[in-house]
Amino acid sequence: MMYYSMLGESTGEFIEKKSRFIGFIKRVETEEEALEFIDEKKSKYYDATHNTYAYIIGEKKNIQRYSDDGEPSGTAGVPMLEVLKKEDMTNVVTVVTRYFGGVLLGAGGLVRAYTKGVVEAINGGTKVLIKSMNRTKFTYDYTAHGAITNYLITNGYKVIEENYTDMVSVTIDVDPEDKKIFDDMNDMTSGSVEIKSLGEVILPTVDGKILYEV
Repeated sequence: MMYYSMLGESTGEFIEKKSRFIGFIKRVETEEEALEFIDEKKSKYYDATHNTYAYIIGEKKNIQRYSDDGEPSGTAGVPMLEVLKKEDMTNVVTVVTRYFGGVLLGAGGLVRAYTKGVVEAINGGTKVLIKSMNRTKFTYDYTAHGAITNYLITNGYKVIEENYTDMVSVTIDVDPEDKKIFDDMNDMTSGSVEIKSLGEVILPTVDGKILYEV
């Protein structure tokens, strides 16, 4: 599994010819979560002139929805959806709220403004590559623990769990493409390390580094 989305929720805001636009974007896992996010923004900004939205759900992007929320047809929801598609994103929802400032923008101006609303929201956060990782448990003798601890820190691995019995065990998330760590673990333990896969986890990454959400 591999697709682009956002790390949590982010926002962006700007004024266009006296109209105030607030863009929101968030990673979600289901259509229900997307609709909850939309309803949340509509409730919070109930006094806005428009709360337009677009979302894409599914690894194959099989669910795509949008709404102009009273703006002229094709001037809000569609351009918002196009931004998500251009960014190759899925499992993501965006809402752009507009407070009308008294000056008409015209169809072209609306398309540009709602496009910008999504772009500003994306720029206000972190775009991530969602990847499948292998949660892996390494068990080894105490004599190798110092070298392995330094190795994990130096190479940016986060220890998910650590146990001390007659042996030491550490659990980390490993990219399926990362074969080097297994060779290095064998080298540091003279081939005595025990390796156990604990299953697949889905995590956000940037430039190959896992981002653990707080």
